[in-house]
Amino acid sequence: MHFTVQVYINDYQNQSILLMNNDHFPLDKEPTDFLQVKNLLALQQPVSIAAEALERISKCRKYLDEKMDSSDALFYGINTGFGFLQHVQIDKSQLQELQRNLIKSHACGMGEEVPAAIVKLMIAFKIKSLSYGYSGVQTATVERLVDMYNNDVLPVIYTQGSLGASGDLAPLSHLSLPLIGLGEVYHGGIKMPAADALKKFDWKPIELKSKEGLALINGTQFMSAYGLHSLVQCDRLIQWANRIAAISFDAFGCTTEPLHENIHAIRSHNGQVTTAATMRRLLAGSEMAAAKKTQVQDPYSFRCIPQVHGATKDSFDYICSVFIKEVNSVTDNPNIFPDEDLIVSGGNFHGQPLAITLDFLAIAMSELASISERRTYQLISGQRGLPAFLVSNPGLNSGLMIPQYTAAGIVSENKQLCTPSSVDSIPSSNNQEDHVSMGANAATQCKRVVDNVEKVLAIELLTAVQALEFRRPLKTSAELEEIVSAFRKTVSFNEADRILHDDMLQSVEFLKKEI
Repeated sequence: MHFTVQVYINDYQNQSILLMNNDHFPLDKEPTDFLQVKNLLALQQPVSIAAEALERISKCRKYLDEKMDSSDALFYGINTGFGFLQHVQIDKSQLQELQRNLIKSHACGMGEEVPAAIVKLMIAFKIKSLSYGYSGVQTATVERLVDMYNNDVLPVIYTQGSLGASGDLAPLSHLSLPLIGLGEVYHGGIKMPAADALKKFDWKPIELKSKEGLALINGTQFMSAYGLHSLVQCDRLIQWANRIAAISFDAFGCTTEPLHENIHAIRSHNGQVTTAATMRRLLAGSEMAAAKKTQVQDPYSFRCIPQVHGATKDSFDYICSVFIKEVNSVTDNPNIFPDEDLIVSGGNFHGQPLAITLDFLAIAMSELASISERRTYQLISGQRGLPAFLVSNPGLNSGLMIPQYTAAGIVSENKQLCTPSSVDSIPSSNNQEDHVSMGANAATQCKRVVDNVEKVLAIELLTAVQALEFRRPLKTSAELEEIVSAFRKTVSFNEADRILHDDMLQSVEFLKKEI
């Protein structure tokens, strides 16, 4: 990671504007893609706002100030109450107090704390949404969010409280509290009052103007951050699932006939075709794959890897496109269009597109774990010349019997977690908000599923590499042998019973590596 000096210029209002440079990740109206989100997580890049984006933000704010000074019309959340209280007009002298009260009253999160990496994505995606200049915020507010991100001043946010419509109100309120000097933050791994962090950096609390509180807490950034964090993890796990399946494939002595390209050409789902090609590549040059087989067919968990893994990959690609569209969108309400002299109230905060696809992602990824557990079961079953439970002297030694139990329990848990959240709705705000997405619940459930998939794949890897050793002196492909060799530096061959919990945790850590 490279650090550079932050360069500032003065705009036409003599405001300090942070200029982009090559080491900063730009958050502006230019589309952000999936690879950039991956790099943002992996490289810990600082972020920046383009001068053009801050000009758009300033233009919108100026328009809104002039509108509020010259008009007595009611604009939702700007000079009215919120939700069911939309008809209550707020005096002009109380508009700033209204926004501050909004953030304080809506910070009602409960449950576990949101992981730091997801908090950072929430901040980045909120900056991105505000950068389009349709939200009516001050440039100072956006710049403070940039400063918080770049200095790792991370608000304490909770997993429970959002219904996934009206935006992620409770989580985003907790995100916004430090802007006004309230709430708690983490800095340097230490939890502290936000006021203490502001003093450390000599930051003054932001004096929110009309509409700003609503712009900050309306939006889908909690769901979006959880979803994209999970998608980045899924991207890695899908690749690992194919590698691990290929090791299991050779360890179980499978025939490569089901991978033949002609089979997949006549049922040409893209994920299926590419997964079959990946499996052929991974097994290319394998002595084990080339060895003569006596069976006519293999169990579905081996024979249908391209069809099952491929369906997950196709699902991933679609879901990813939805989330990338979302982070390149404006999702607060109302929206302000200075050029058209419009302030329009709508529903871009509604999380239904994300709720449905988060449920979809959980289902798609859970199938990778489901088929993985079945391969693990086959490998320890004492078939194909492999010893029962992959250990010498079975009976005295239980070998790898119980990791499969653990995998089975996790797979069953995933089935329960895959009950869709998006089909549920509970009215709120005195029935003004009468249909909600429950996308926040879908987001946190999806993350639990994806974390579980990683554990099940780690158990299959542990089992597959153990089974492969009983095929020696034959070798698998050079690519797979490299993975096996690297894994053996972390987890040794299981000669006799030992505490396998440690091996399983080490296998999980191994899957976090890029090979």
